[in-house]
Amino acid sequence: MTPSARIQAAIDLLDAIIASARDGGPAADTLIARYFKERRYAGSRDRRAVRDHVYDAIRRVAERPETGRAAMIGLVQERPEIATLFDGSPHAPLPIEPGEVGALAGAVPGWLQPLFAAPVEQDALLGRAPVDLRINRLKAVPADVAPLLPDAAPIAGLPDALRLPEGSPVEQNEAWKAGLVEVQDAGSQWIAVACGAQPGMTVVDLCAGAGGKTLALAAAMAGQGRLLAADTIRSRLARLEPRAGRAGATFIETLLLDQAHEARGLEPLQGQADVVLVDAPCSGTGTWRRNPEARWRLTQARLDRLAAEQARILDFAAPLLAPDGVLVYATCALTDREGRDQVDAFLSRHAGWTAESIDLPVGRRHGAGLLLTPGHDGSDGFYFARLKRGA
Repeated sequence: MTPSARIQAAIDLLDAIIASARDGGPAADTLIARYFKERRYAGSRDRRAVRDHVYDAIRRVAERPETGRAAMIGLVQERPEIATLFDGSPHAPLPIEPGEVGALAGAVPGWLQPLFAAPVEQDALLGRAPVDLRINRLKAVPADVAPLLPDAAPIAGLPDALRLPEGSPVEQNEAWKAGLVEVQDAGSQWIAVACGAQPGMTVVDLCAGAGGKTLALAAAMAGQGRLLAADTIRSRLARLEPRAGRAGATFIETLLLDQAHEARGLEPLQGQADVVLVDAPCSGTGTWRRNPEARWRLTQARLDRLAAEQARILDFAAPLLAPDGVLVYATCALTDREGRDQVDAFLSRHAGWTAESIDLPVGRRHGAGLLLTPGHDGSDGFYFARLKRGA
């Protein structure tokens, strides 16, 4: 592909990504993979260059643009050399017309800015994220892993965490293949630490998804006790089984819950759990470094639905706790509505519950919990709190 053809390919992909974001379709990575599967002539350099163009354009624009061409023309302001590639040659975009305006730059959509937690450094939300790893204590200690990952650096405060540069091919490494490490952002690892899971406990990961935090809890429990991963989406839980097998965490139980009737499926666990983790469905505003197009998908109506769902999950999670049990609420979101305000609302609905202080060398106190941000903590953005029923 010529450099100009790469620009046109990026425009075509951006058009597809914009339409998919508007209509709730597949994510950008899926669309990019499909695009190149149908175009075998594109070499590895072509694929890399086009992908970089696409994501550079996505990261630059907060509001969903009208067209892929507008997004790429907007990128010309930061990379003026691209303008010469709009040359109208075969497979290239038409020249930029005088007065043709590109999409405006921005980090956060205008409607969303007032809803962000005040301490968030918005200019840091779209940097490229590193690859964080968690050493799996069920199979390894740091000394076992270090020779296999010589480029990895430690993460302060997390003795089992390592950091590699963005884009590192971890899954080709023997440490990953053998289950010695798992890919997990440092923020997620801190949340697992905040749960305080210990061997012999009964622990419930209530919105387990594919089980990243479940596996961290399994390692903290040293494979001893009862660890249950629950979710309402079968395909997510199905992804946990091979991961647990690779990690040596075969004691994990899975529970598929019926959406809107979760309490019925959880009734046998009422009053038994030492720890319940509610890693609730959320806006994902803390993960924009990895998913910048998510800004184009989020709407006020979707945020309203998510906030209502978070409150509902917290309410049916609370009865699962044993008398001294701890409910940990977490979201990879940076809006107060999903974090500080959600926890405050739970405490107002549930008499006798309080928020415990979280003693970790990371984050900033925000309301009853801790706020992690890319700019302050170098991790994805999270809000989390430890909640406990009074004596």
